[in-house]
Amino acid sequence: MDQREKRPEKNPKALLPIALFLALYLGMGLIFEYRLGVESAFYNIPIVVVFMISLLLACLQNRSLKFDDKITVMARGVGDRNIMTMILIFLVAGVFVGVTGRSSAEAVAYFLLSVTPAWSSVAVLFVASCFVSTAMGTSVGTITLIAPIAAAVANVSGFSLPLCVGSVMGGAMFGDNLSFISDTTIAACNTQGCEMRDKFRANFKIALPAAVATLAVILVQSLNAGVGAIDIPDYNLLLLIPYVLVLIGGIAGLNVFVVLIVGILAGVAIVLPTGTIDFMGMLSSMGSGASGMFETIMVTILVSAMCALIREFGGFEALLAFIRHVFKGRVGGRLGVGLLVGAMDIATANNTVAIVMAGPIAKEISEEYGITPKESASLLDTFSCIFQGVIPYGAQMLVAISASGGVVSAFQIMPCLYYTYLLAVVSVVYILVGAGRKK
Repeated sequence: MDQREKRPEKNPKALLPIALFLALYLGMGLIFEYRLGVESAFYNIPIVVVFMISLLLACLQNRSLKFDDKITVMARGVGDRNIMTMILIFLVAGVFVGVTGRSSAEAVAYFLLSVTPAWSSVAVLFVASCFVSTAMGTSVGTITLIAPIAAAVANVSGFSLPLCVGSVMGGAMFGDNLSFISDTTIAACNTQGCEMRDKFRANFKIALPAAVATLAVILVQSLNAGVGAIDIPDYNLLLLIPYVLVLIGGIAGLNVFVVLIVGILAGVAIVLPTGTIDFMGMLSSMGSGASGMFETIMVTILVSAMCALIREFGGFEALLAFIRHVFKGRVGGRLGVGLLVGAMDIATANNTVAIVMAGPIAKEISEEYGITPKESASLLDTFSCIFQGVIPYGAQMLVAISASGGVVSAFQIMPCLYYTYLLAVVSVVYILVGAGRKK
């Protein structure tokens, strides 16, 4: 008999490994960071170890199944085609970011600042961050590169530092949500079984209105600010080419591996002849880019194994029963997916991990409520970015504070996160008005 035809009985106890993970990770983070004053405690806690403890609990449950059979269940979960594809894309995307590096991202920002008037500098920072994050596929990387430029703009222009940094964070979350090589996009698409271009088109309908509205708000604020001239350092426009090729290839619907390989080759063909980096330095950067994905890959493997055991023991059925009781109809199902990944993100402070954890459950919800794979992937990515973009203990906020000189606090930046708040508004309107209609 097909295993998919034989659904297990609902069993709330099967969800205990997830509860244990949330309690350990969130609990230790809050205790160390806010009670003991440990800086960046959430990112010093070994998340892989916490997941291993949770996986051990999952293995100890369901005593009707022998341990060897549990290994088979875990192997089936980890060996899923979508999981393997996700892991390979993570590695190739890491190599691409390693090749293009810091100079390419800075070239984007400096180019846009050089061709626009000084009064529009904050708007330019937002647009530059949107472009860089969409091309690089990393919000943290974008903030690391552009936030120092934002601090320099604030120092010489008269714009407030929280406004400049908040605009960079908003643009970074725009690309994190949309990029073809973002961890979140890869995870959302592969857990829901949809093509990246289809998810991009569904996502773009939500992200673009929010970005346009954000740009309008920033420009209105900028018109009333007295600004000074901004000095632009030298930059190399050729470094933009790999990013542009990746964007064009992704939007055109080319295979993601082909797109990334073209971007890598273009990057190599530019950084070596221009002397941006030597050959050995480039190899080291490629290795660093790939190794930077290792923790994400290990989390993906452990979560896949844990979710396979939870599903086998009836945990997903219990969660679905709860969602059926609380959320009703097409609108309710979509809100359920969004709030599920949002709760995971609040607990983990990592939007990729939140999607990997919520993805299998969201897949079940989508099938139950008639949500298309591209729509569920869009909802997962969008809501994870909304929550990740505002939590004061998230990597994005911590990096923004550090990269801008450490002279501004999270609570000063939070009122200036216009894009994230507008994305939440547009997402809810989309669910209530657009997604609520039967097609």
